[in-house]
Amino acid sequence: MTDIGALGPAGTRTPSDDGEFTVVQRSQTQLVLRRFLRHRAAMISLVVFVLIVLWAFVGPHFWHYSYAKYTPDNSRPPSWKHPFGTDSSGYDAYAQVMRGTQTSLKIAILIALGSTLVGAVWGAVAGFYRGFVDALMMRVADLVLTLPLFAIALVISSRSGGSWYWIAVVIAGLTWAYVSRVVRSSVLSLREKEFVEAARALGASDTRIIFRHLLPNALGPIIVNATILVATGILTETALSFLGFGVQPPDTSLGLLVAQAQTAVDTRPWLFYIPGAFIIAIALTINFIGDGLRDAFDPRQQRVRQ
Repeated sequence: MTDIGALGPAGTRTPSDDGEFTVVQRSQTQLVLRRFLRHRAAMISLVVFVLIVLWAFVGPHFWHYSYAKYTPDNSRPPSWKHPFGTDSSGYDAYAQVMRGTQTSLKIAILIALGSTLVGAVWGAVAGFYRGFVDALMMRVADLVLTLPLFAIALVISSRSGGSWYWIAVVIAGLTWAYVSRVVRSSVLSLREKEFVEAARALGASDTRIIFRHLLPNALGPIIVNATILVATGILTETALSFLGFGVQPPDTSLGLLVAQAQTAVDTRPWLFYIPGAFIIAIALTINFIGDGLRDAFDPRQQRVRQ
């Protein structure tokens, strides 16, 4: 019969048919998923975020107004016909907020994917080879970190015609260095582990070790930073659009909707506060999801905060 003191975090005792207790082993993925599912704030935020995504991407196909077409109802307050009201030109605000949320989410997700992909590979290679390669690559990353994000984004966005794709590419190209530093730190400790030595002994190439062994084991901080980048992307796009250098009409985004409604905040406040509420909701849900993922991958972080 197994001693309970010998059990690690990956095993639980369950009674068998003969009355003996056996140990049920759980994989690291199962443990992470179990801890994440128990994080109430993260789970509520995940449900809210998924509902927002479905509403933004599926809702326009079932709504009878287009974000780009006028209606005869100008400056109407929220009603059953126009749940979010209309602006002075007759645009349906409900359709526009759906389109704006969709555009802002596409920008934020592309920023997170691009920054995470480039930063993870860059940091893993630097941490694995160390020495001159590490020093050179991290000096490049440090140089990117010193570049003024908003100034460069403003210049390039103004020349790109307000394309959401190029806005995302520019921001991703200026934020990947944050991820690279986190991944490098993880790889520096992982490269000394026994499984890396075993892979070398079996003749695995450097590329295979990096992509099949090191990066999968550094997945925790990579995923957590990716969620942070989604929230950062939403807020950065909002700031650029608010300043007039983000998405341009006839397309729209949450930041652009807020910018366009700032002059009417006293007379038609729903046009300002509703897209603003969606920006806050998305940023908060993403942050709570990130907290849940961090606690799931590293339970010690939760105990320290408590």
